Amino acid sequence: MDQEKKKILTISGVGKSFGGLHILRDISLEVNKGERIGIIGPNGAGKTTFFNLLTGDLEPTRGKIYHYGTNITKQPNYKRVRNGMARTFQKNNLLNELSVLDNLLLVLQRKEGFGLVWFKSRGTEEYPKLYQQAYELLEKWGLAHQQDAIVKNLSYGEQRQIEILLGVATEPSILLLDEPTAGMSQSETDYIVDLLYKLPKDLTLMIIEHDLDVVFGLADRMVVLFDGGVLVEGTPEEVRADEKVNKIYIGSGDEV
Repeated sequence: MDQEKKKILTISGVGKSFGGLHILRDISLEVNKGERIGIIGPNGAGKTTFFNLLTGDLEPTRGKIYHYGTNITKQPNYKRVRNGMARTFQKNNLLNELSVLDNLLLVLQRKEGFGLVWFKSRGTEEYPKLYQQAYELLEKWGLAHQQDAIVKNLSYGEQRQIEILLGVATEPSILLLDEPTAGMSQSETDYIVDLLYKLPKDLTLMIIEHDLDVVFGLADRMVVLFDGGVLVEGTPEEVRADEKVNKIYIGSGDEV
């Protein structure tokens, strides 16, 4: 694979401050196509702020961010989505009064380039391709039985499944998942992990996750944030064995 095509994200010396409060300091990282990167660290380490900088929800105070070699540091979030970056949030970001199918159709409508055509009928006769894509996605991810369910009536875990599905539906080149299994039962967590394992291998994943069993099982590279910077970066095995990481998480020299 061509080296430039392989390198999907380059984060160079990125930092974020709010007044005199320094949330992130000098974060530098390269992300390759198809990698699964776990982002871990204690509360307040700056993990979600880091995602907000990558997706354009916040602008860095310093440093630059490149997507496939293009400087996107000041690019608004909707353009990053259009260019292949998608994310989920710690809290569900769904239209709760609509059905699962309607939530998915709105995402697909935007992806197909007619997201603003709100004044025309959007039925199966007018947009058969749109509905076919939606049905195929729901079937593929085992959610066809929920297509007519109103989102607010679903369990929290089911809503998280739908949100990940919406992210995948945009056909991104990189998907950022912020605490995908937070607040879930073990069975719901197992379902999400299985879903993530089934994602296309060329889809790059960056995952913030407090469940260490989940993230160590999914990731092929780990980044540990602490006190606004990168404390350790390496394979899951290297990070598990690192004394500094173990001290931060469990207050002893025992392995994570």
